[in-house]
Amino acid sequence: MKNNSASPMTLPSLISTIDRIHQTFQMKALQSVSVNLTLRNFVIGYYIVEYEQNGSDRATYGAKLIENMAQKLSHIKGMSSTALKLMRQFYLTYPQISQSVTDQFKIDSKINQSVTDQSLRVPTEKLLRTCSFTHFIELIKIDDELKRTFYEVETIKGNWSVRELKRQAESLLYERVGLSVDKKSLLQSLENKKEVFNPTSIIKEPYILEFTGLETKESYSENDLESAILHHIEDFLLELGTGFCFEARQKRISIDNEHDRIDLVFYHRVLKCHILVDLKVRAFSYADVGQMNFYLNYYKNEISMQGDNPPVGIILCTEKNNVKVEYATAGLDENLFVSKYKIALPTTKELEELVKEDLEELI
Repeated sequence: MKNNSASPMTLPSLISTIDRIHQTFQMKALQSVSVNLTLRNFVIGYYIVEYEQNGSDRATYGAKLIENMAQKLSHIKGMSSTALKLMRQFYLTYPQISQSVTDQFKIDSKINQSVTDQSLRVPTEKLLRTCSFTHFIELIKIDDELKRTFYEVETIKGNWSVRELKRQAESLLYERVGLSVDKKSLLQSLENKKEVFNPTSIIKEPYILEFTGLETKESYSENDLESAILHHIEDFLLELGTGFCFEARQKRISIDNEHDRIDLVFYHRVLKCHILVDLKVRAFSYADVGQMNFYLNYYKNEISMQGDNPPVGIILCTEKNNVKVEYATAGLDENLFVSKYKIALPTTKELEELVKEDLEELI
């Protein structure tokens, strides 16, 4: 390693060199920890599924299997029932990772790996090298295989942090790319705004919004999607069902010179009550419940007339976690509902081609 022809090293350059060496090996160590944690969780998921299928005493535990496991594994940090369910779902969603697990665990994946087009599968080693298990938690939430592959590719290409992946998924990047004329330029426009992954971070339902009638544009923003939904009131009413009478859009509520706006207000002629709709172009947040509860109480006390039933609140969002919704709404008005909607894309063919092109670049 010694280079006699090199000029003598100064103390500042020595310090700089040692700092660079430390960071390089620290990064490698953290990446190794990340990969091994991911593989551990995959193997645990495999054995849970294997037991559910072939365990000699599985009938004894039945639906309470995960809860019983969590209790008996409480001595291992991170083995909550929620974590075990995620590991199980991780294995079911990514059975191809079994190829990366050593023979000592005797992994023989029996999950049907039905992929429409094998060219649309991201190489496992690239996924494991780039994505932490927390990335995979976000990815397994996506049911559509092409959509999931799209986010896998973009995460690897952009070295996205978990928060960036979640933000892009919640802002409907896949749908916006599908609707955009110039798909490549929309993706390239993200480059300067993205949050990069730092390995040190390791230590009727759904409503189908086919009626948006979006015009042809170079690219689409979150506001474009929201405006399209709010503009097409007639089709929105048909999607909700009969009895809805449109009353207001962006209804302003003013208290002590502070203003809030309700996205849509209807009156239901059969239920004889107001229907308040709050549209979120992102995933559900528990804070949304507090906001809607405020709207409901305001309408109940200030707007409803004699003979009206209590108002109903509907929170429309792109994704919802049922457990989070359950905890957020517990003890509140029963007339508060959270529902998921999705955007129907004109065609997935162009998206398939885009994903294939990006995959070829990765390989």
